[in-house]
Amino acid sequence: MKVTLLTLAMMVLTAGAVLAGPRDGTHKEDKRLEHATEVFSEIMNTPDKGIPSNLLDKASCIAIVPGMSKGGLGIGGDYGKGVVMCRHEDRTWSAPSFITVGGGSFGLQIGFEKVDLVMLIMNRHGMERLLSDKFTVGADASASAGPVGRTTSANTDATLDAEILTYSRSKGVFGGLTLEGAVVKQDHEDNRDFYGPNVTAKEILMGRGVAVPQAAAPLIAALTRWSPEKQ
Repeated sequence: MKVTLLTLAMMVLTAGAVLAGPRDGTHKEDKRLEHATEVFSEIMNTPDKGIPSNLLDKASCIAIVPGMSKGGLGIGGDYGKGVVMCRHEDRTWSAPSFITVGGGSFGLQIGFEKVDLVMLIMNRHGMERLLSDKFTVGADASASAGPVGRTTSANTDATLDAEILTYSRSKGVFGGLTLEGAVVKQDHEDNRDFYGPNVTAKEILMGRGVAVPQAAAPLIAALTRWSPEKQ
């Protein structure tokens, strides 16, 4: 009888584990990667719009924050969650690290309920800021509204001077965004949920020890389509 009861108990526990599926943390991060892929692909597929390919080719990292709520604008708090990926020296993309964005001013965009945000980190200094625990756009790293179109002149002030180029999309309208004062933070909790404990953003974005998860494969495919590894 004891053996039978023990066997039944083990079966119930096993069934419960199967029904529970992935952890909530892993599930929400998978969804965020899916939404980031959709945002980037839709932006780049817009006729005669999108992020200029020559700027995307030069970018060291890209951050995508889908569905940022306007509710926190001007009153602080984490109101946007997204992902960031960086290039290795061979131009392949890293695994994704999770970030939050809060505060700042979105200029005329403040009237919209939802904003998709894209940031191109253009150089090493901007990348170093990104790898810190948090930084303020415009204060710790220079930023400029990114130009829109298939190509752009390499002589534009944005290309020459800005460490971060910022873009937004709201209600189907895509364009450069002046984003001043926004605080970008590494989302340690979501990184821990997704990768396990003791994995830093620097290891995820710069090292080779963190494997690219399957959930990030569609986003990498989209990035590679518009900015091939081989130039």
